[in-house]
Amino acid sequence: MSSETESFQPDTALRVVVRGGGDLGTGVAWRLHRCGFRVLVTEVAEPRVIRRAVAFASAIYGFPEKARHGAITVDGVTARLVPNDDEVLTAWERDEVPVVVDAEAAVVRRLQPEAVVDAIMAKRNLGTSITDAPIVVVLGPGFTAGIDCHAVVETHRGHNLGSVIEQGSAEPDTGVPGRVGGEGARRVLRATRAGAFRARRAIGDRVEEGTPIATVEGEPIRSLIDGVVRGLLQDGLVVDANDKVGDVDPRGVVEHCFTISDKALAVGGAVVEAVLHLRRDRANMGGRIRR
Repeated sequence: MSSETESFQPDTALRVVVRGGGDLGTGVAWRLHRCGFRVLVTEVAEPRVIRRAVAFASAIYGFPEKARHGAITVDGVTARLVPNDDEVLTAWERDEVPVVVDAEAAVVRRLQPEAVVDAIMAKRNLGTSITDAPIVVVLGPGFTAGIDCHAVVETHRGHNLGSVIEQGSAEPDTGVPGRVGGEGARRVLRATRAGAFRARRAIGDRVEEGTPIATVEGEPIRSLIDGVVRGLLQDGLVVDANDKVGDVDPRGVVEHCFTISDKALAVGGAVVEAVLHLRRDRANMGGRIRR
């Protein structure tokens, strides 16, 4: 009995690279880390993350309310910005998730992980290949399982959220924000013009309809609803007109701003399922994954 139980436990040396440390990528990395995988997150030099309080990408900036510069702790797991491969190993020894600035994910070639997860959420393939690792899992639309990757995880809210797709694609992007607390597009804050973004409120602040949340080149961006500020772009980033720069949660629960969302947890759990299932499938096929 014990040997059967042990066979379902993940190898603590199993390495997974997660491309993208936004809120969904963080849910993925957090779940994998909690299950004993050695996880590394790659990001661009200036990640355009909205839910910064719960995003490992924020280690690049440092999130003031949660950690010193170069690190962030989300739901008990610390992610730390590291400069080189040696520091990746050191972070793993500290039971942390290393974050590297590596837009092209060149670290994949050096690290040779067993799994790569594309959590960039670009709604299109920016270079991920099914040959990047023995197991390649992607989030959301823009990919086809069996061609670009071994599995796609559905990210669209609804009945199929968190489904693992091994043939075909996720639901297409509608361009319409998912509804939270009864609000869809109105909960999203968008730049009214191009220029440098400056926050006037902080994540977790309670606001009312009409409250100025931020400015772009001095022009205010006002909340369209009552609620709490759940996410804001990093101060000082340059945006284009109509870019998403923030998110107001109409449910009004401040704690939700600082914990991983239900959606991110569902998607993260689906990735763990996909990796373990594909790993078992690969073992049964003598090291190959059935396509």
